Amino acid sequence: MLSRLRRRTSQDKDKGDRLPDSLITVRKPIGPSAEAYRALRTSLLYAYVEFSPRAIVITSPGRGDGKTTTCANLGVSLSQVNSNTLVVDCDLRQPALHKVFALRNVYGLVNVLVGEYGLQEACHEPLPGLKVLTAGPIPPTPTELLSSDQFTEFIDLARNEFDHVLIDVPPLQFVSDPIVVARRCDGAVLVFDSQRTRKVSIRQSVRSLEAVGARVLGTVMNNTKVPRRSSYGYSYEG
Repeated sequence: MLSRLRRRTSQDKDKGDRLPDSLITVRKPIGPSAEAYRALRTSLLYAYVEFSPRAIVITSPGRGDGKTTTCANLGVSLSQVNSNTLVVDCDLRQPALHKVFALRNVYGLVNVLVGEYGLQEACHEPLPGLKVLTAGPIPPTPTELLSSDQFTEFIDLARNEFDHVLIDVPPLQFVSDPIVVARRCDGAVLVFDSQRTRKVSIRQSVRSLEAVGARVLGTVMNNTKVPRRSSYGYSYEG
């Protein structure tokens, strides 16, 4: 049993060594950035007494705010506390989640929705306890696919099979896809860049989510300027 455990641990380390540097919770788990992701995890797990959000949308006002990296690292962080976690790429226009995990995007969510693959069959498992469902082939009408009964059934199935489901969607400023997805989930986390994102864009994004009844669970502020004594450059605001 001990030798099996050692082999498994070595294999898991090899998997981590092959992952990109942007997956900071794996590459540098002792550093301040990884600790900030753990703080975000704790906020999501324990900040809400009335209910525990399980299907969570990760979005942003615009491009380059770091939503995909946040989604991936938060997924890793959740899996590290024995939470059976699924991370889904619902950006069916410019998918990027597979790049963060160094995966091939040959099949994925789109194939599941049209019935070509089952959920578990289409998932990758880059780390123990963490499943990743890439976007798959880009469909001609992403919004219609995400508005379908098949997508609603997919969310219900994912909730039943996983403790937490994190869903990476496009930025709010460009398409209606994030609003469509957020309506079917338990809440949304808004990611923005403290140096580039305008306050008016943040307010508009929050209003857009709340207008359709989506619960805004909190915001993640990237690229923050902090005092030298503080090692944190990443923060969560509930």
